Amino acid sequence: MNQINSKQKLSGLFSYAGPYKVLTITGCILSGISSVLSLIPYLCLYRIIRGLFQTYPHYYDAKNIIFYGWLSVAFAAGSLILYFIGLLCTHFAAFRISKNMKKVAISHIVTLPLGYFSNRSSGQLRKIINDNADMTETFLAHQLPDTVGALVLPVAILIMLFSFDARLGVLCLLPMMIGVAFLSCMFVGKNSGFMKTYMDALEEMNGQAVEYIRGMPVVKVFGQSIYSFKNFYNSILKYKEFACNYALNCRIPMVGFTIAINGAPFFLIPFAILLLGKTGNSVAFFLDFLFYALFSPVCASMMTRIMYAAETSMQAQSALDRLQEVLNENPLLQPENPKKPQDASIDFEDVTFTYPGAKEPALNHVSFHVSPGQTIALVGASGGGKTTAASLIPRFFDPQKGAVKIGGINVKEISEKDLMTQVAFVFQDTHLFKESVLDNLKIAKPTASREQVETAIHTARCDDIIEKLPLGLDTVIGEKGVYLSGGEKQRLALARAILKDAPIVILDEATAFADSENEAAIQKAFEGLTQNKTVIMIAHRLSTVQNANCIFVLEDGQIKEQGTHTQLLEQHGIYTTMWQDYQSSVSWKIKKEA
Repeated sequence: MNQINSKQKLSGLFSYAGPYKVLTITGCILSGISSVLSLIPYLCLYRIIRGLFQTYPHYYDAKNIIFYGWLSVAFAAGSLILYFIGLLCTHFAAFRISKNMKKVAISHIVTLPLGYFSNRSSGQLRKIINDNADMTETFLAHQLPDTVGALVLPVAILIMLFSFDARLGVLCLLPMMIGVAFLSCMFVGKNSGFMKTYMDALEEMNGQAVEYIRGMPVVKVFGQSIYSFKNFYNSILKYKEFACNYALNCRIPMVGFTIAINGAPFFLIPFAILLLGKTGNSVAFFLDFLFYALFSPVCASMMTRIMYAAETSMQAQSALDRLQEVLNENPLLQPENPKKPQDASIDFEDVTFTYPGAKEPALNHVSFHVSPGQTIALVGASGGGKTTAASLIPRFFDPQKGAVKIGGINVKEISEKDLMTQVAFVFQDTHLFKESVLDNLKIAKPTASREQVETAIHTARCDDIIEKLPLGLDTVIGEKGVYLSGGEKQRLALARAILKDAPIVILDEATAFADSENEAAIQKAFEGLTQNKTVIMIAHRLSTVQNANCIFVLEDGQIKEQGTHTQLLEQHGIYTTMWQDYQSSVSWKIKKEA
């Protein structure tokens, strides 16, 4: 896989160009030549003015006036044509590079552990991959050839500045030097980390905006405003504070830069008056002065291009760095000699796992065994480590210590494909794509026939859901389609898991968003899903785990109690307290309904 070395800076972009690298180089060369050609019309104009002055008032005696006029037009047109061709070349290359960057990033992301996505919002990842690649596309297509032109111009301009009168050339050069001094003030000191902070603020605001929009139904239901989403509001304030502070820090350097680069005439006029009396040929000196007066705006334009080139270069570098952060994430290591599980048993052997950046382990020396066909439950307070333990089985993460085994084989020694065929995972927050119900279910088994899908739906007790849909299995879910309740989504997720027919089933709060009617249907669906399967259940509703072969009570990342429902009640420990609290809540709910 191509990766960008941050030390190589912008040269890393060319690692994505392939054969189109030649087009980028050609476009930059043409842009540089175009910049040089754009200066020649000024020389032609100078020749025309000098000829007219020398023949005054008999203008018709001036020689080569028409020639220099057409020559000026020819070089101006040639400059535009070369610049246009150069932009065509850089655009073709930029589109390919941007596409390749996105392909490499997406290809790398799919190799990452699934746990990587639990700590990053979809909005943030979209910003990193899509927007940053587009930013480099803009840089390569437009700013890079302009940057080359801006770098070539100073050399050509310096030659022209000292070709006629060195004294006037120095006077034109002085405001540019002052402008460079002001320009450097905008990119050093407090502003040196501007681009990184700017991109951080944009990514945070973008991620929070996506979350806010997704939560809009909640906002409307409860009649709340944007302030109900404090993270989004705070990200806006953070971006506003940064943007205002940066603008205020740059106001004096920017004003000074603008005045300096456009102030060449204020240097030229008074000094030219002083020098006029000390020159032997006042007419020739005046003509030189006119040339420098006409040419000084070119110097100002060059400085402006250099400023924008520096800014866009920083943006492109920051975009590359952020993309590289994703590419530097270690992919899920695949075994060189993969092994196949012997059965559907599960073993945790002294497993310890700590989330990146966390001080305390989420699981601390956890060990247990699940025999094939057994149903075990993980219960406990939030943050106890239940979901973490379940996530280690399909390798959402890898533990730092100990081993997780399926069928006596460490999951690290099982190929990703075989591991995914072994495990069906029903998440607490079910995601259904904006596709038909049939396509959503066939994600679990693309080769499944329509009859197999219908059987899975019947086993999951989802017939009533399909019957009320206008097009049945072919009804599109979501945008431009129908919307389902949380409980109905959970039931379709169970149908998807049934269709997959994996020997190990992990149910993470599968009844979390279900009402009483859907919960009853889900409980019946469990019978078809878990038959002859090894089942790991995570639940807060203890009524769903009473019949488990073994219940593990997790607290602070450790197994505090284990046993059947009856055995745990007899221990009068944590589980007993949880059961009493659960019974009280159920009793309170029944009384309230009555």
